[in-house]
Amino acid sequence: MRVLHVIPSVSDSSGGPSKAIVQMEQALLARNVEVVTVTTNDDGNGEVLSVELHKPLSHGGVNRIYFPMQVHAYKISMPLRRWLLQEIRNFDVVHVHAVFSFAPVMAALIARKNQVPYVIRPLGVLNNYGMTKRRSIFKRLSIAIFEGQLLRDAAAVHFTSEQERIEAESLGIKLRSIVLPLGIEPTTAQSGDLMLSTFPELKGRRCLLYLSRIDPKKNIEALLEALALVKKEIPDIALVICGDGDKNYISELKSQALKLNVADCIAWAGHVGGPMKASALGAAELFVLPSFSENFGIAPVEALSAGLPCVLGKGVAVAERVAEVGAGLSVEPTPAAFAAGILSLMQNPDVHAKACIQAKELAKTDYGVDTMGDRLLALYQRLSRDKNLS
Repeated sequence: MRVLHVIPSVSDSSGGPSKAIVQMEQALLARNVEVVTVTTNDDGNGEVLSVELHKPLSHGGVNRIYFPMQVHAYKISMPLRRWLLQEIRNFDVVHVHAVFSFAPVMAALIARKNQVPYVIRPLGVLNNYGMTKRRSIFKRLSIAIFEGQLLRDAAAVHFTSEQERIEAESLGIKLRSIVLPLGIEPTTAQSGDLMLSTFPELKGRRCLLYLSRIDPKKNIEALLEALALVKKEIPDIALVICGDGDKNYISELKSQALKLNVADCIAWAGHVGGPMKASALGAAELFVLPSFSENFGIAPVEALSAGLPCVLGKGVAVAERVAEVGAGLSVEPTPAAFAAGILSLMQNPDVHAKACIQAKELAKTDYGVDTMGDRLLALYQRLSRDKNLS
């Protein structure tokens, strides 16, 4: 079986796609599926990536092909379109990741014309937050002209959580929906010593961990206010904020922390990976993410895998499932609700201990890479079989 993945851009300067795409590629490769991923040379931040173009580049057994982007808006690449016109009929299934972008929309159009079954993964942009907070008029117009019919005609629309599916279907578009969570490699927490030696102000404190992009959607303002409330009950509380973002926005957050009298409780660690990330997980008692909207939530699932209970805003798609099994809490993304959630776990050792156990179990059963790989393969096989029978 040959499967084509189409993404509009890569996610970092090393030329790698998102972690979710890499996990899918490797899971399918392990199941003897030939995978090709095509994208543009946009690095995900509007800059041009320095990478060889037009030819397959092998990455761990998966071929990735990069094409030049002519227009930043919509990430338009006519060479990518020409390649799709020539090659798409040679694949059994096409899986496009994103909407409102040139490459996935063009791939879906060409796949439909060539009667190749295609799957659309909307990446959360069809959620209430995604449809209303940025370019809402453009998105609704684009759905009326392009994406709406492509979504109706898709062999499957791939949602990574039940919450994402429900919100997207509220748009009134008839979809062949499938909920298939992403898979995450097991994450191991290591000793917190490396984190504590790097940020000695954390020693002797009880740490909360935020590990995600620093962006207004993440609702960090509410987290800082919640920290001020928690500090009244737990004076030795600390918050480790791991992640990159706009420098001006981070400065605004630091100013807010000063006004709230919690600046001395916060370690701004920037982007972390490898041993430092594992140490951050090991140093923390809770993972916190008060986002207004997350179509899945890779960071909290990694925390769960490391045995770290989570306090999540209800907009985080995995929050309901986390709360359902007792691996953490799903709360309103307000300072008071978040503070109450943090306190309820940190002030009840027995509840916290049980949540640690449930966290690891949930990550293994619901969000394992093998589980995702088996589900993806079954989906592709069904779509390919249905095509041959039609």
